[in-house]
Amino acid sequence: MSGAPRSAYLIEIITLIPEVWPALTSDASGLVGRAFVDGEARLTVNPLRDFGKGKHQQVDDAPFGGGAGMVLALPPLCEAIALARSRTPGPVILLTPRGRRLSQAVVQELARGPGMTVLCGRYEGLDERVRGYVDLELSAGDFVLSGGDPAAWCLVDAVVRLLPGVLGNAESLAEESFTSGLLEYPQYTRPATLKGATVPEVLRSGNHAHVARWRRSQALFTTRRQRPDLVEDD
Repeated sequence: MSGAPRSAYLIEIITLIPEVWPALTSDASGLVGRAFVDGEARLTVNPLRDFGKGKHQQVDDAPFGGGAGMVLALPPLCEAIALARSRTPGPVILLTPRGRRLSQAVVQELARGPGMTVLCGRYEGLDERVRGYVDLELSAGDFVLSGGDPAAWCLVDAVVRLLPGVLGNAESLAEESFTSGLLEYPQYTRPATLKGATVPEVLRSGNHAHVARWRRSQALFTTRRQRPDLVEDD
């Protein structure tokens, strides 16, 4: 007897540039886009200006103490977060350089839940007090973006593709980079030889045990060479 079907994974995006999100949820975006089209995931975009004040829907203000740029104000952020929480279970996530590094382990943890709300920053930053209204802070890496949306796009893509039924071949997930703590082994396809470059003989041998051992050794070799920080020294 099969279990009850899983409800759609719910995602709320709070952003100043809502125009960038429809592309991700369309069929043209491949597996992740089809997950939204087919109802396995549902994304609601909350334009932050909908919560702004005055006829110009202002959501930012000059920073106390002076300085360049503008800061996203607390009232519209709080209102947007409250609305998202009322509709969608799961953590409220702030994309910020201060956050925990986004990793496959974090993505897997989020994919097991019912949903998430993602807050995308802009301008010079957000009123510091907003951190009292979020559950988790994540960083896409040690670099600076013009806003949180590109990082949020990465997060949403990474989470949705892990949802049950989204990826056609579930075995592919087990062999991907970072899933086992290693980078993925090298991949080849036809032709077997081109301009002197040849596919390793073991991959053409038909011996699945030998192939599995070769792939494991190559994953370890590649990780030690490219990302030694991912493996402990023997």
